[in-house]
Amino acid sequence: MLVALVSIIAYDIWFSGALEQRRAFAVLSLERGFQYGLGGEAAVAKLLLLDSQNSAQQDYLAEDWAQPFPPTEFGAALIEGRVEDMQGRFNLNSLIDPTTGTASQDRLDQFRRLLTLVGLETKWADLTVDWLDADLQPTFPDGGEDAIYSTQMPPYLPPNNAITSTSELLALPGFGIERYRKLEPFITALPADVHLNVCTAPAEVLDSLSSTQQQFSTDKQALAKQREHACFPTILYMQTTISPADWNRVQPILSEKSDYFRVTSVTTIGTAQFTLYSLLRRNGGLSQPILRSWSND
Repeated sequence: MLVALVSIIAYDIWFSGALEQRRAFAVLSLERGFQYGLGGEAAVAKLLLLDSQNSAQQDYLAEDWAQPFPPTEFGAALIEGRVEDMQGRFNLNSLIDPTTGTASQDRLDQFRRLLTLVGLETKWADLTVDWLDADLQPTFPDGGEDAIYSTQMPPYLPPNNAITSTSELLALPGFGIERYRKLEPFITALPADVHLNVCTAPAEVLDSLSSTQQQFSTDKQALAKQREHACFPTILYMQTTISPADWNRVQPILSEKSDYFRVTSVTTIGTAQFTLYSLLRRNGGLSQPILRSWSND
């Protein structure tokens, strides 16, 4: 009995020690992954600084900052990443006019067109407006305010304010992860007055600017070909291809430059993987992180 008792105690000590060791390794791996991610963030900030010095007039997909970082070994870690221009996406916060605090009809119509282009129902545009605006009046015809959220389980209320993450769309009743995955590559959440960079915008976002025609999403390969060496389409090109009425509505929000970029750094250490998402704002050439989020798989 004494031998059995000693064996049980010894096994318990060994098991507890092994478990603590694994926990410590996991915590250390996450911390190392975070630090490697910060290193990737700093490297991109340097690239963006050089870009602002060398090509101050345009930001487009053929530039160095837009090229993916191939998997690279640093000791026991494998690091890869990419940079995305967030100003090439439709800005959800632009649905609310910052001067009036009410819905911008032009941006609302554009968002409805974008939803149609990606295969989603247009009703989500009205619900998104009511998620953002400060009033309690549902947007016609498909909006909804406190009443529809207070009946959810558990009940909650819309923020009635600007958002910092597009994932807030998942709080819209019935929206769901599948719709979000379809829409996520085309949307962002930035300050409401940030302009859209036509040089980097996806075909669907470009086509959402026009109420009468689709020219980019019908031949995405041609668009990619045009972007291999320069900015395309330019603002001048957009002016010549959409109707005068549409041009008057979209011209104030268009740009060929960007200040907001998202860095995705993926670090793999053994079987652990750490992904850091950093939103950088370039201000006068210098880039600073304004938002970070992470996940571990």
